[in-house]
Amino acid sequence: MTKRVVVWGTGFVGSMVIAEIVEHPNFELVGVGVSNPAKVGRDVGDICGLAAPLGITATDDVDALIALRPDALVHYGPTAAQADANIDLISRFLRAGIDVTSTAMTPWVWPKMHLNPPNWIQPITQACEAGGASCFTTGIDPGFANDLFPLTLMGLCSQVRTVRASELLDYTNYTGDYEFEMGIGRPPEYRPLLESPEILIMAWGATVPMIAHAAGITLDEITTTWDKWVTPTDRTSAKGVIEAGKVAAVRFTINGRYRGDTRIQLEHVNRIGLDAAPGWPTGNDNDVYRVDIEGTPSISQETAFRFTDGSGRDAAAAGCLATGLRALNAVPAVNDLPPGWVTALDLPLIPGAGTIR
Repeated sequence: MTKRVVVWGTGFVGSMVIAEIVEHPNFELVGVGVSNPAKVGRDVGDICGLAAPLGITATDDVDALIALRPDALVHYGPTAAQADANIDLISRFLRAGIDVTSTAMTPWVWPKMHLNPPNWIQPITQACEAGGASCFTTGIDPGFANDLFPLTLMGLCSQVRTVRASELLDYTNYTGDYEFEMGIGRPPEYRPLLESPEILIMAWGATVPMIAHAAGITLDEITTTWDKWVTPTDRTSAKGVIEAGKVAAVRFTINGRYRGDTRIQLEHVNRIGLDAAPGWPTGNDNDVYRVDIEGTPSISQETAFRFTDGSGRDAAAAGCLATGLRALNAVPAVNDLPPGWVTALDLPLIPGAGTIR
């Protein structure tokens, strides 16, 4: 059964996903919403750099998109830094009875997390009830790399003493805001946004209490660590030169502690250049997401996202596309679930129907 979808957002992720929807037998793109006035009225194929026009015009008219009565809104909007705009838009679709899958508000991967502000949760809860619709949020990290992957592997164990999910990435080609959020490219005395434990846990740590809930335990506390590595030489990145004496790698952890020990851990090592912070963890391959379980049995799994189509797109782009497609491929399952919040724990196996063709 073909699912009719509206996509909101034609940025980096949205544009890549739209190109895939056009060729997908199980999805029909019926509308595209944008918040950038410069894109309104343009053909979506032109915006996304496709070879031919799609005959779909980008719009910022939310009512017109709702009137299309899609099976779902697939939302690739801005981050939680623009929470109010995201909540307003998503709520309008939910109240109209249209399910939403999104990659924007990553704290929503586990809405029960205690640090989620009530004004981020209540409007969506109320909108789902009013419209009889469901809302699912995913990502890669936070998201399936540290909820679906470790939880699946934990189901192969009789005992788990520790479970750690790590992002081990070279940010040389990354163009996101790592200066303000992570302090990369800044002097070591600069305190970035995410170095604050409470903000780090809220923004990146939602899957820690999710895993604890799935395992049937209540954590004693959630703690964090934050380390910086200062480069002794200038380093060139996609965003310019990081000068010697400035931060060129960060390592942080979010730790779910139970009975006095860290039992669940999220770890990030993000560096500019593979040789940065040489004493910090790396994968067996470059640019990977890794799960390590110490238990019975112990399990290690390393996942690499790559393009092998000759396009030259890097590992970061491959991971972003996988993130977008997780939200898209979840649409049929979300449609089948009762109204309300949907998390990775509510979804059945998403096997990617229609992907082999």
